[in-house]
Amino acid sequence: MTIESALLARADSCCELCGAKEALSVYAVPPESDGSEAQSALLCETCQYQIDNPGNEDANHWRCLNDSMWSQQPAVQVLAWRMLTRLRAEGWPQDLLDMLYLEDEVLEWAQATGEGVVEEQGVQHRDSNGAVLEAGDSVTLIKDLNVKGANFTAKRGTPVRNISLVQDNPEQIEGRVEGQRIVILTQFVKKN
Repeated sequence: MTIESALLARADSCCELCGAKEALSVYAVPPESDGSEAQSALLCETCQYQIDNPGNEDANHWRCLNDSMWSQQPAVQVLAWRMLTRLRAEGWPQDLLDMLYLEDEVLEWAQATGEGVVEEQGVQHRDSNGAVLEAGDSVTLIKDLNVKGANFTAKRGTPVRNISLVQDNPEQIEGRVEGQRIVILTQFVKKN
């Protein structure tokens, strides 16, 4: 019996993720599939394309995972976990992920491709209270600041709108005060 015929029998001639009956083929689950039945799944063309091409997902297509995530097959569980993780920003996939239980070795396999690993965030700018500042935010000065080169003092309580972040220094932002674009230390502002 070939792997394809074994998977067709196991999946009742349907895609193991969405249930489609056309354009089915064997999908060896990466990263280190040995091509065996246990490490493969029977998938339709649509599911395979969207799995292999991140960024091209149709979130509504993957609502099928509500059912297929309960499969007893580890390869199907791994694929369901990866797609739910990839789509978690949609909201509903996170709810399904919260319900999904995977054995430790299956979870390890699911995470082996790096899916779901949160990239380390770059430099974060924080105000005097620890709130994260983002470009375009409005802040208020919490201290009188002598502005060098402009011969004026920026008074405490002055609002600074539409700030921009100094990319390589988390302790500095830029903003307009009295018509002048100045650099302000984040320790002297609070987010509005």
